[in-house]
Amino acid sequence: MYICMYIRSARSKPADSKHMYIFKQMLIRVCSSALLFFDQQQRAKNRMSEKACCHGPGYATPLDAMRSGPREKLLYTVTIQPNLDEPHGDYLSTIDVDPDSPTYCQIIHRTFSNRKGNELHHSGWNACSSCYYVDKNAKSVPKRNRLILPSLNSDFIYVLDVATDPRKPEIIKTIDGDVLKSHNVTAPHTTHCLANGNIMISVMGDAQGYAKGDFILFDSDFNCVGTWTKGDRKALCGYDFWYQPYYDVMVSSEWGAPNKFRRGWKEEDLDDKTQYGFRLNFYKWSTQTLYQTVDLGLEGAAPLEVRFMHDPKRPDGYVGCGLNAKVFYFKKRTNSDEFDVKKVIDIPNKLVDTGSGTASEMGGMISDIIISLDDRFLYVNCWRHGDLRQYDITKPDEPKLISRVWLGGAICSDLPNVIVKEDKELTERPPPRYIKGRRLEGGPQMMQLSLDGKRLYVSSSLYSPWDKQFYPSMVSAGGHVCLIDIDVVNGGMTLNEDFFVDFGKEPYGPSLPHEMRYPGGDCTSDIWLANDS
Repeated sequence: MYICMYIRSARSKPADSKHMYIFKQMLIRVCSSALLFFDQQQRAKNRMSEKACCHGPGYATPLDAMRSGPREKLLYTVTIQPNLDEPHGDYLSTIDVDPDSPTYCQIIHRTFSNRKGNELHHSGWNACSSCYYVDKNAKSVPKRNRLILPSLNSDFIYVLDVATDPRKPEIIKTIDGDVLKSHNVTAPHTTHCLANGNIMISVMGDAQGYAKGDFILFDSDFNCVGTWTKGDRKALCGYDFWYQPYYDVMVSSEWGAPNKFRRGWKEEDLDDKTQYGFRLNFYKWSTQTLYQTVDLGLEGAAPLEVRFMHDPKRPDGYVGCGLNAKVFYFKKRTNSDEFDVKKVIDIPNKLVDTGSGTASEMGGMISDIIISLDDRFLYVNCWRHGDLRQYDITKPDEPKLISRVWLGGAICSDLPNVIVKEDKELTERPPPRYIKGRRLEGGPQMMQLSLDGKRLYVSSSLYSPWDKQFYPSMVSAGGHVCLIDIDVVNGGMTLNEDFFVDFGKEPYGPSLPHEMRYPGGDCTSDIWLANDS
């Protein structure tokens, strides 16, 4: 009000001098712009109140989550039982990560599947930040109260209640693997909720275990709706996916045929490109149709975790390619639906003799990537080489390496039968890493970043058949979860020596931790929708 009065006063009085006149005119422009801004803000709020009566789970924007989200207190960790004769099977471990709690850094609950051979792997929510905006005419408000756990080997899907007692999740529904087979799909992997209330899960195989890239839909009561992809054009392989509705696009990646990866890794599997992944697939979100496929070549074999930037109006993202440790950047072309893709991170293979007397190339095996909620940092793991990397991505097509930490790996200096013949990055082999007297077996695998970007949790297990092949010592000793402290101002990573969760002392034998989630959402589960109201 006072601004308006001053503007009217300035307009009505003659200028005292030329300089005073210029000053007053500038002030008028500034104040007028401010009034226009506040008026537009109020109009937007009014439109929002007309459109939405309340909000669903999560946060309005990624930056809202980063600035206002609470510190995590629980860490839901998918845990695999490598002993296939143990009847309790795989389970969800609930880890206390509240530093003020007397049970900090301990597993406080285990939700057992009570079935052998599931191979729980990834998890996802029935609702996330994509359900934040709720239409005023909606009959109900979505709630983030169910965690979905698909099984890579058995095709079973478990639905857990995490709302009644977040510290003790319980299975409330089991979806038999035959449900997926009836739609000619198997090997369910990534779960994302949709704004319409459905849950979408990527799949990697057909009923016979051959490669098939598609997605299976469930409604809010977890009844199977059917497959998602429409039209005759289908992806050859499947794995991960991420959608960005503002640009009417979804991107998916590829691993390979269940018949191939379930028996372990064999180099000759790459010979059949119809049964192993090399491609990024882009879909029209509105029509559910595949319209562009980009072959990444041998360098891009097994493109795994794929992420759009968190900002829902960003048309770009990354995919980490496992076997040869490359990261590709993709970006939508201006005035086109097509995407350009280019390699932006190239971690060289090492020439290593692991005891056979013959040296062969060892790729870093990038099996996870994660982007901070402000789209500033990219984290990349090298499960075989043993290091974890932090990149500055303020120039997204030119990531800058700013920090590395070593968390085990297959080239540690104390491994007697390993000889590194050629290493284009290191002059010495890294020493083994110990936390609280325990040697870190295996390498850095799945990651989960705190909402504020200051803490990065890291697990050690990739997939139990591959764990047994590449890190048998980890399988026998048990895996672990450790914590990296992040400098969010300057960049930088430091291993937290006071945090360690040992899965070697589990009640039914050593176990293998894989993916991790927070009850209220995290940096890999939540997708935001652009809101122009």
